[in-house]
Amino acid sequence: MYDKHQDDYNTQVEEFTIGNKKFNFNSQTALLGIINLSTDSWHNHAICYTPEQAIERGKVLTAQGADIIDIGAESSVPKTQRVDEFKQKSSLLPVIEALTQEGVLTSVETYYPELARICLKAGAKVVNFTGTENSEEMYRAVADFDAAIIICYLQEKNVRDVKDFDYTLANDPIDLVYDYFGKEIEKATKLGVKKIFVDPAVALLGPRKEGLYASTQIKYQIRSLLNAFRLRKLGFPVLHTLFTAKEIFGEELRSGQVFTSVFAALGKNDMLRTHEVSKVKAVLECMSLF
Repeated sequence: MYDKHQDDYNTQVEEFTIGNKKFNFNSQTALLGIINLSTDSWHNHAICYTPEQAIERGKVLTAQGADIIDIGAESSVPKTQRVDEFKQKSSLLPVIEALTQEGVLTSVETYYPELARICLKAGAKVVNFTGTENSEEMYRAVADFDAAIIICYLQEKNVRDVKDFDYTLANDPIDLVYDYFGKEIEKATKLGVKKIFVDPAVALLGPRKEGLYASTQIKYQIRSLLNAFRLRKLGFPVLHTLFTAKEIFGEELRSGQVFTSVFAALGKNDMLRTHEVSKVKAVLECMSLF
């Protein structure tokens, strides 16, 4: 991959300040820690059942090395119960407000523009936009607060409507997402957004057909991690959610994100979204020595 695309490997991306923190993406990988407020998440160890638990987890993840804490109130697992905007707001606001008072940078995962606006007003500095519908409204909200946005690649209007993804659709995952991100970046910047992450969202591409995970899907996901540096030509940092490969790791599923962080580092991803902040940070520090 490097031999074929080496001209892209040292491409520089925008560096910017989020809250009061300057991010040096061209020299250091950032970490986005995860808090799940939905009890439907299968990452049981990341579920917080009360605001107090979520606030404590946010502080712990920050101490472990997370640069930003991503908070979601609705599971992306298919067929789980949907959470309306009012319930999400009730769950999110106490956590965002408390962590903001503690000086912790927060991101809100949502596809509702009005909810994003409310959370930004409460102190969130990033929107993890897990949708495609109402994108202009979302970009306006982000621009109004001089916040950052994570633009995810999805083939449906939001993450909850994602259907089976054909992992043989594109042999090269960059070919599939490059033009999409280019168009969304143009739209967002025209509306005043200055701080953008692009996320191929390989962990959100939809249920896989029986028996495909260990072969077709994981190969696609790893290729996406390794080729991430090619998306940096778009001018903005690349974010990947580290996937777990639970069908392979079984009871050791918490090792999955640690394993896949190696590929992410090799692919020069600028920010990694992970449940395993301390372990992934150790991997990145180790690999930076070489």
